[in-house]
Amino acid sequence: MAAETAATGGQVRRTGPATPYLFLLPYFVVFTTFVLVPAVYGLWISLHDWDYLLPGKPFVGLDNYKALFDPGSAVYSFWWESLSATGIFTVLSVPLLLVIPLLIALLLNRRFKGRTLFRAIYFAPYVLGVAVIGVLWRFLLDPNLGVVNAIIGGSTPWTTAVPWAWVTLVGVTVWWTLGFNAVIYLAGLQDIPRELYEAARIDGGGKWSEFRHVTLPGLRPVLLFITVNTILVSANMFGQSYLITQGAPGTETRTAIMYIAQVGLADYKMGSAAAMSYLLTACLLVISVIVFRMFREKDK
Repeated sequence: MAAETAATGGQVRRTGPATPYLFLLPYFVVFTTFVLVPAVYGLWISLHDWDYLLPGKPFVGLDNYKALFDPGSAVYSFWWESLSATGIFTVLSVPLLLVIPLLIALLLNRRFKGRTLFRAIYFAPYVLGVAVIGVLWRFLLDPNLGVVNAIIGGSTPWTTAVPWAWVTLVGVTVWWTLGFNAVIYLAGLQDIPRELYEAARIDGGGKWSEFRHVTLPGLRPVLLFITVNTILVSANMFGQSYLITQGAPGTETRTAIMYIAQVGLADYKMGSAAAMSYLLTACLLVISVIVFRMFREKDK
């Protein structure tokens, strides 16, 4: 293949066909080291009775996967209870994290005095780590000594009983992460040509007509990204439950990731924990494909 030439400052530089691959090489090294190899190794672990403290790690094939569907196994009920908790949290949090940030973005997209400050205020909680958020709200919502109950003059069990524990987890998560989605929405809104809104007004369309026929179609790629990303993040929720409710009451708010961490790191059953991780991954892949297909049908 003939070499490409590029004149730069009076000098001619020659680039061969391998040049693009050399630029991609750092990415491939990082991807292989931190994504591909751990994924393959984790799959290998899921096929073994893997206790990292013992030298022997016998091969068990698909037994770890079968145990997740066997009502007589020790992990069956706990696994599906944690998966149910994950589903509850995802179903409750995702719609709020799709709608509320969109409403905020629509407001912040208008021209008014101090809108930059308000944008910063809404995004500010997102820069805090989950440890900070968890400990902060754990103390604020403590049923006995919490500031919230002291202010409202009640004894609401925010972290120790349902449905209040779910209200806490969902509310804290929405407050913490809505800024990220709002910023993505805002970027999408600013990419919609103003001419489309002007054309809608000329045609006699009101605000609802503009939102339905201009804003939503213009935000479709952004909506797809936010929907998939929010579902994945919500389904992998761990820190809020671990730090705020600690899975209480009982284990009703113990999510799948929290249970996987317990089985793998506390019970030393890495093989079973790996199998749970891959089953959860498969479920999320199916959900992601469904969401992509739904948006594709809308495009058609």
